[in-house]
Amino acid sequence: MLDANLQAQLKAYLERLQRPVELVATLDDGATSQELRELLHEIQALSDKITVVEKNDEPVRKPSFLITNPGVDTGVRFAGVPLGHEFTSLVLALLQVGGHPSKEAADLLEQVKGLQGDFHFETYYSLSCHNCPDVVQALNLMSVLNPRITHTAIDGGVFQDEIKSRDIMGVPTVFLNGENFGQGRMELAEIVAKIDSGAHARVAAKINAMEPFDVLVVGGGPAGAAAAVYAARKGIRTGVAAERFGGQVLDTVDIENYISVSKTEGPKFAIALEQHVGDYDVEVMNLQRARALKPAATEGGLLEIELENGATLKSKTVILSTGARWRNMNVPGEEQYRTKGVTYCPHCDGPLFKGKDVAVIGGGNSGVEAAIDLAGIVKHVTLLEFAGELKADGVLQNKLRSLPNVTVVVNAQTTEVNGDGSKVTGITYKDRVTEEVKTVAVEGIFVQIGLLPNTDWLKGTVDLTKFGEIVIDAKGHTNVPGVFAAGDCTNVPYKQIIIAAGAGATAALSAFDHLIRH
Repeated sequence: MLDANLQAQLKAYLERLQRPVELVATLDDGATSQELRELLHEIQALSDKITVVEKNDEPVRKPSFLITNPGVDTGVRFAGVPLGHEFTSLVLALLQVGGHPSKEAADLLEQVKGLQGDFHFETYYSLSCHNCPDVVQALNLMSVLNPRITHTAIDGGVFQDEIKSRDIMGVPTVFLNGENFGQGRMELAEIVAKIDSGAHARVAAKINAMEPFDVLVVGGGPAGAAAAVYAARKGIRTGVAAERFGGQVLDTVDIENYISVSKTEGPKFAIALEQHVGDYDVEVMNLQRARALKPAATEGGLLEIELENGATLKSKTVILSTGARWRNMNVPGEEQYRTKGVTYCPHCDGPLFKGKDVAVIGGGNSGVEAAIDLAGIVKHVTLLEFAGELKADGVLQNKLRSLPNVTVVVNAQTTEVNGDGSKVTGITYKDRVTEEVKTVAVEGIFVQIGLLPNTDWLKGTVDLTKFGEIVIDAKGHTNVPGVFAAGDCTNVPYKQIIIAAGAGATAALSAFDHLIRH
């Protein structure tokens, strides 16, 4: 199953095992079980510290396997064959169960070890989901560190009956002790904070005790990371407060237009951003959402950023790089059926709609690319575009129109998401030419209609355009002294990673210039 190159890489990783690892498989007579058996024996052949045991009478999902140590009945369990994006999760689980230390912060690891209570997690993933591995790897690590925590990572494509019975229409979806815990990308610190009731208060107290910064960057995407690096290189006290380091990049699949990097994936690029910032003396405060900006009370005074957890950060200058988020349709039913058929990530959630009818909203590049990808998985795709023609590049439109299971509808104004109370059953739109109202029966709706800047919290503080973008000049200045901005949250045209990174560098240099002049 693994090609020679992948086997060689895995063999090198497995040399880091410090103690024996046992793979306990529970299989049936199906083709997927045979595939899993083959994978496990290939892994066994790469290390003399790994053994494979079959216990097919275990009362667990079939096919599945437990990664554990001989004589131990707890560990990391995968239900399905963890290839695709989850192969990295498998490798990390093997190493961690085998005694190789995690690179997570020591205080966070101790926090996991000290968690009290019994936590039984289940995560449903798809092999094409680029957000799923972060969640799977975080929960796997927790189950390795704390014997009262268990985790099973479940391939939704294999266990379709569970996907249906639990009404799962988006991945990753996590259950804790049988109850829905969360959906979407989550980091280890975020998961721990949700189950450790005292975590928020401790973090807030730590932040409140910090000395003022020279430059405080709000946001950790490409603009924020670049700003932090450029500021830190000036030798000034630099901090970053980010809701999630990496920003939109974490939700991007392939990146092929960042000059000097021929091709990479969004999550990998986000990790590289964080590592680059980590090369410098930068105080990074992740999982922190800003709720208010307070301008300096006097000229040359300190600016303040209030966080959602109640803490306040102070700084001589602030760089706003809060990015943007997917735009909603804002029609009845959208919120009600979010994650119940309404989704914003075709790459993550597309496999859950295999063989079903779906709709894509939006005729730009994102919408047309989504429709093309989905057409290879689902039964039929209906693409709805508000304008009189598609806005996507010609090559994409040609590809789209060549597909036999795609219907393109232009001049379509979406008016309602239809459902039965638990899941999507259709979408209603109005023909903007004839005024006729039509309903299309679909089970999934993929929304791809652009971005909205994350600037709601800044209204009344800095000048915003009618679209909510922060107004800046060529040097990144806002209308508030000492406050600068960069990236997709600003009125700079062309929302691109490379443009955001350049704007972050500009804002940092402008902030430094402000400091030396004042």
